[in-house]
Amino acid sequence: MATITITIPNARHELEGNPKLGLVMATWGFFIGFAAVALYGPAAHYFQKGMQISGIMLGLLVAAPQLTGSLLRIPFGAWVDRAGGRTPMLTLFALSLIGMWGLVYILFSVRELKPDMYPVILLFGFLSGCGVASFSVGIPQVSYWFPQERQGTALGLYGGIGNLAPGLFTLLLPFAIAAWGLAGSYLAWFVFLLLGALIYAVITRDAYYFQLRSQGLVREQAREFARAEGQALFPKGSFWQALGHAAVEPRTWGLVALYFVSFGGFLALTAWFPTYWANLHHMSIKAAGVLGGVGFSLLAAAIRVYGGVLSERFGGERVALAAFVGVLVGAALLTFFLSFGVNLAGELAIALGMGIGNAAVFKMVPKFVPEAVGGAAGWVGGLGALGGFVIPPILGAFVDLLGPRGYAGGFFVYVVLAGLAIVIAGSFVRSGRKEA
Repeated sequence: MATITITIPNARHELEGNPKLGLVMATWGFFIGFAAVALYGPAAHYFQKGMQISGIMLGLLVAAPQLTGSLLRIPFGAWVDRAGGRTPMLTLFALSLIGMWGLVYILFSVRELKPDMYPVILLFGFLSGCGVASFSVGIPQVSYWFPQERQGTALGLYGGIGNLAPGLFTLLLPFAIAAWGLAGSYLAWFVFLLLGALIYAVITRDAYYFQLRSQGLVREQAREFARAEGQALFPKGSFWQALGHAAVEPRTWGLVALYFVSFGGFLALTAWFPTYWANLHHMSIKAAGVLGGVGFSLLAAAIRVYGGVLSERFGGERVALAAFVGVLVGAALLTFFLSFGVNLAGELAIALGMGIGNAAVFKMVPKFVPEAVGGAAGWVGGLGALGGFVIPPILGAFVDLLGPRGYAGGFFVYVVLAGLAIVIAGSFVRSGRKEA
């Protein structure tokens, strides 16, 4: 690792790291933490069968990691402005490791799952999901390494690669269970997370400003010398003040609603689709994992990068409007038809719509809330992601009410949400025209 030594009157300070390494390690941290989105989804069939739980309880279980992963985004994102990204990220990993170890211990301690184990397994899901909040830590961690004109590319790589994790784990976990069993698979995941956290801890360095602050320099000195080494972005004011300014802007809440449908919906369906394919279409756990991991999660993550390009060219609000029309069409195909081919087309349409919509919404944030971009991004990213926790139990309620047919009927929730998102996106299109 490269080391830079700078001489300050009465002291010498060593600076480590560089922007490229900062991007790589922030992306690595996001990747290993964000994988927890798929913690229970690909294995939901085993947990449902062993603990004999209802549809609502199953939905709550697969959504558990999304609750802590969403709620912790705002405070941990704010913490980066004070301490840099390394300490907040490692704290999230520590909490996730506690949850993963608890889950592994339970699975190795019992011969078979029983209904009274549900609360404990749910609790370990909440803890394991802390790593999902790594997204909000890595965003500013990357931003402080790069000048404004290079942040689009850097953050595009960060988000695109990191978002691949849930899809890959949704794809791989069923194969791991077939080879090593349920307990062995989660033990392998725990080892991966532990080794990943250790690699992050050893290699990662914060941007120069935070290194200088930790070495005792006051803010003005740290900024001056960090700027001399190429750092262009620094913490400005209070993040909590920015949250307050954004909260009184009505358009912030419109953006939260759009992200609730697109990104929250993405999190929910990453966890739900393997169960849908296995229980409604009676597919094997491996096949359901492939369809959920590749057909939905990986496709949505990959297309998000192209969604940013489209938003740059045509405007985020127009692209968002078109994206949510795609989500509506896909949800309708999944709701009203039971044909495998039609349902697969519906899944692909939703994946494309949500992936493009995720990029479009964040493109809209600086345009429509320019006076409090950081605060608006905090609300949008934190509360929008709650869709990943709220929606699966509702999908499970349809199963309880309608039986197996409820796996299809539950997608009517997305028909309604997409319709509301289209109305909201349309209002942003009109607002953008008036301002132009």
